[in-house]
Amino acid sequence: MEVARELEPSTPQYKGMGISKTFLLTAAAVVVLAAVFGGTVGSARKFSGLNGTGKSNPYRVLDDIEKDYNEAVSTITSNYSGEIDHEKATQAAIQGMLSTLDPHSAYFPYNEFKKLKEDQDSRFFGIGVTIVQHRDGVYIQSTVEGTPAARLGLKYGDRILEVDGKDARQWTSDQVSKNVRGGIGEPVTIKVERPGSEAPLYFTLVRDAVPLLTIRNAYMIRPGTGYIGLTGGFQRSSDDELRTSIKKLEEQGMRQLVLDLRSNPGGLLDQAIDVASEFLPRGKVVVSVKGRTEYNEPVVYKSIGAEPSDVPLVVLINRNTASASEIVAGAIQDHGRGLIVGETSFGKGLVQRIFQLPYNTGLTLTTARYYTPYGRSLQRDYSNGSLYDYYTRHDPSEMALPNQGARNLELPLALASPTPHPHSGPAVTTAAGRVFYGGGGITPDIEVKEPAGTPNRGHIAEAAFYFTRSLAAGIVPGFEAYKIEKVQYGKSARPTDYPVNDRLLDAFRNFVRTQPDFQLTPAQMEEDLDFVKMRLRLEIVTAAFSNDAGARVLLDGDAQVLRALDALPDAKRLAESAGSTILQG
Repeated sequence: MEVARELEPSTPQYKGMGISKTFLLTAAAVVVLAAVFGGTVGSARKFSGLNGTGKSNPYRVLDDIEKDYNEAVSTITSNYSGEIDHEKATQAAIQGMLSTLDPHSAYFPYNEFKKLKEDQDSRFFGIGVTIVQHRDGVYIQSTVEGTPAARLGLKYGDRILEVDGKDARQWTSDQVSKNVRGGIGEPVTIKVERPGSEAPLYFTLVRDAVPLLTIRNAYMIRPGTGYIGLTGGFQRSSDDELRTSIKKLEEQGMRQLVLDLRSNPGGLLDQAIDVASEFLPRGKVVVSVKGRTEYNEPVVYKSIGAEPSDVPLVVLINRNTASASEIVAGAIQDHGRGLIVGETSFGKGLVQRIFQLPYNTGLTLTTARYYTPYGRSLQRDYSNGSLYDYYTRHDPSEMALPNQGARNLELPLALASPTPHPHSGPAVTTAAGRVFYGGGGITPDIEVKEPAGTPNRGHIAEAAFYFTRSLAAGIVPGFEAYKIEKVQYGKSARPTDYPVNDRLLDAFRNFVRTQPDFQLTPAQMEEDLDFVKMRLRLEIVTAAFSNDAGARVLLDGDAQVLRALDALPDAKRLAESAGSTILQG
């Protein structure tokens, strides 16, 4: 089963079936110029000594590189025995060159570059559904309030059979995504299979703007304690969303806060600064940027605003917390404004600048590095190993140190420092005398690992989805009251709403017994009965109240969230202790 995801943008093809040789040469030349003059940093494999005259470098001037490249393209075009896909060749050449620089410099074809710009604008044009891929196709998991899909009545559990007459039964979720999105005001017809309906249903929807909110959940997780899940990147609306969420929770009596940045991939630098400014006094350093060209003199960014929130704060991070979200976590940690709980973050401290190329393609090119307020580099080493190792964090040295980064809060705060990683940078003493090491992401103050998944739990989750699909359609005998007629947005499920009781568990056992494809035995379910209950609850709450409410079911038993709640008193003491030693701008 694939993790639920919001629809990706559609991918209209280039006008025509190929790209001309002129484009191939122009794009290549632009990329070469961007790579040389745009300021690549951080790789020993980049072009060296381009303007030098040393014997070790056969290319003495930039023109020589262009001439050699153009000659190679001309030779291939004139002599290759088959048809040449110039578009594919161009993309491969550009991406191949960028891959010699660092893991984050990348080429974006037309469709992907369009998506990049849409994501930064925090909206796209589509129908407003979240989809999930299961063993026999792609299903709707939830609809977004106020969107075409919600207005026309698409539902949890609808299996997508066709999109505009094209058979989608064997498509991946990515293929469905690309075909559903499109231009604003353009119609798209979806054919779905719905439990309880004898014939397929057709929906013709007019694409509209769909908000890509970066805060997916903000609610009172306990009396006096707020939770904000800023997990959808850092886009143009992020700080406005955060400010609105804080205000709403304060009106509900919030006195302390858990800010969740787990799996937040980052985004816009200015939004990271604005988000950090919601918690730091005005004029405090948030991040500094150092590079080779436009940042050859370090640029220091400071907090803005006049009245930051002063509630005790715990920030949650994990191995997929990256870039802008690491900037926020690093600023909070350096200044002692709050505690960091979870796992060591990704370690993405390279700055990319976006360059637009001909024909609305583009690239992101590394031009500088990020440093925390006290000078820690965020970037993890990428000089050894493959891109797979880099992105999956398959690091033998980390595997040998399962507890690196864990700290004991019973110790005095001045001594509560992480065990240095073998690849860590120099030690840095921050607010309240705490010591940290740069060069490998943000190390949490309190390490709590995410529990590993198991095949058995995967089978349970799959079975729970298919069972709930029938349950929400009102066709499970004896549970007709569980039928979902219409999604109730903006509500949290009460314990009495769609309870997972012994009768429902018996019905689920009977359902699984008749479906051997789920590969679940009664003993396996009994072994993990708490997970069975949680998963059934998650699915029915999602069907009834949307994805956001379903996510809260997971948070209720989330080990990292529970530890963050326990750490809030320590976060308050730390902020008070660090207050007199915060870095002066």
